[in-house]
Amino acid sequence: MPSPAVLALGTTALCASGCVWYLPAAADLRAGADRPVSRRLAAAACLTAWVTVALSAPLLLAAASWTTLGAVTAVGTGAAVVLAALARARRGHEERATRRTWVALRLRPPARRRPSGVARSTRVFLCWFLPGYAVAAGALAVVLVGGR
Repeated sequence: MPSPAVLALGTTALCASGCVWYLPAAADLRAGADRPVSRRLAAAACLTAWVTVALSAPLLLAAASWTTLGAVTAVGTGAAVVLAALARARRGHEERATRRTWVALRLRPPARRRPSGVARSTRVFLCWFLPGYAVAAGALAVVLVGGR
């Protein structure tokens, strides 16, 4: 079984490379009311997910039990998923309010745009991250079960 220090080093490297997602999210949160609520909720979801990953490194170095590590990961992941769902619902409300405003002004609403590059990059990240995460979890299970 790999040393917890090696796993912590890998987690730290992953967090360092994830700055392309969490730094813009932090900027969105710092902007406050200049950003729509849905965007701030999505940024909070992103930061929650990355903080959960970052928190696992010190837990690995402190030789915390796998149960503790799993509980922290489950709580952090759950919170991130709830925040992301709230952001998506809020975005729908904001889009409907914008359409109602255009209709009230008796103007033709602008054509609906395709999702921005940020939304596409999130989808690409998830398409690569989730299968990799599943493979890593499977490999860890094989090492834990087969290593004894």
